[in-house]
Amino acid sequence: MAVKKKPAAAARTANVTDVVATLRRRSSKATRDGMARYGIPSERAFGVPVGVLRQIAKALGPSHELAEALWQTGHYEARMLATFVDEPAKVTAEQMERWCNDFDNWAICDTACFALFDRTPHAFPKLTRWAKSEDEFKKRAAFALLASLTVHDKGAPDAAFLRCLPLIEQAAEDERHFVKKSVNWALRSVGKRSAPLNRACTELAERLASRAESTPRWVGKDALRELRSAGVQKRLVARIKKA
Repeated sequence: MAVKKKPAAAARTANVTDVVATLRRRSSKATRDGMARYGIPSERAFGVPVGVLRQIAKALGPSHELAEALWQTGHYEARMLATFVDEPAKVTAEQMERWCNDFDNWAICDTACFALFDRTPHAFPKLTRWAKSEDEFKKRAAFALLASLTVHDKGAPDAAFLRCLPLIEQAAEDERHFVKKSVNWALRSVGKRSAPLNRACTELAERLASRAESTPRWVGKDALRELRSAGVQKRLVARIKKA
């Protein structure tokens, strides 16, 4: 299937087999081999750069139906492409749960949260649920989704994010690499959204930094460096003046 710019409606009739064939043609062994260095399993991957996937998604246009078909193939790039072409308004809570259960690496987890899930009305309820999961990537998804919401949900009040801080504090004890990194990401992201949230997150980071355990101490200390940085403080002051 030649990738050409098409109207959005064209994606609804796109054949998933043809799209997968395009992914195979655009793949490279070097890209696939490099995935392992970043903790991305390559057994079900072709080796297509993310930039190329975005080009293909743009050419296809949005389609919830195609996204579901692509996800069901199980191929890494097909699932990445699914997150780019799906339509947030049509994404159900059941679909989010089902896709989240399939997460097996940080890249598909973070991309689904940042490119799709955070634009659905189910985002806050889901992250609250997933934050209590024992599954590594489902728990990571909770905090990747929280971090994504700080960027894309412009209308959410500070109170919605303040309610998530206890989830961050509790999860900061999780020693698993992909969880603690996402918890730290969420703490830094929430703290950069507004001056009141910066104060609340700084207080939380200080508590974590004073802990005896190494994992919460790292989460807190690393977050404090950014939350207190001159660049972040300058941007927060500018937002206050603009408001």
